Amino acid sequence: MIHIVPKPTDTPDDDSTGAVIWELKRAGARCRVLDLGAVDPLDSGLENELIWVCGIRQDGHQFETLNVLSLHNRVINTPESIVACASKAMTTALLLKCGVQTPETAYIKAEAQACDFVLRHGKVVYKPLYGYDGNGIRLVTRPNELGPGPWYLQEYIQNDRDYRVFVLGGEAVGAISRVSDSLTHNIHQGGTGMPVTIDEDMRAIAEAAASAVGIDYCGVDLLHDGEGYTVLEVNGTPNWHCMAAPIPELLARYLIQEERKMRA
Repeated sequence: MIHIVPKPTDTPDDDSTGAVIWELKRAGARCRVLDLGAVDPLDSGLENELIWVCGIRQDGHQFETLNVLSLHNRVINTPESIVACASKAMTTALLLKCGVQTPETAYIKAEAQACDFVLRHGKVVYKPLYGYDGNGIRLVTRPNELGPGPWYLQEYIQNDRDYRVFVLGGEAVGAISRVSDSLTHNIHQGGTGMPVTIDEDMRAIAEAAASAVGIDYCGVDLLHDGEGYTVLEVNGTPNWHCMAAPIPELLARYLIQEERKMRA
């Protein structure tokens, strides 16, 4: 049985969870929706099961419930990797530890250090540490534009698009470019997505980023800085809008494969 934690932001017109459930049922797999809010993880009755997390609310109860369930079950993605992706600081730290190219970044509480970072770069991008869908991201060009800290800041790289690469089981399987006239190119911020071919440099850095975070599947967001690709962030519960690759089918196949490994 595959137990599915649905994405809380799904809608009838944008139902990521439902798309994968349909593929699982088409393949003859047994699956059911798991409501983390109705589970006592200390007495769940779940043991040696596969749990797929399509999405999760950013609250302590859901994280802790998954953490406990992961002691006796195979959770995809693991709670550790979801937490790592939820924190931009931790994602950056893991990328740096593994030598994966990423923009110069600082996570700062001291105002003097934050001001120095802005003055040194001229333009920096402020991002909420736990933000998603491009919300709250803004360009900072002067220290008096910083606002209240602490601050997660990245050097600004001139661009008119970014790329999202979907990595599954360590392999890049689909990619889009996202184009907009604004600072962020997220589809939820008005960006336009278009499928692109995964070139070898894109493949190498996306797969390295997924490996650094230690995650089963993810969306790796990239910029091209003129010399090569650099990783902006890794999304642990990604959307796959506009991708030509059949992501729901590939995800369903991966989940079925991983459950069979557990039974072997």
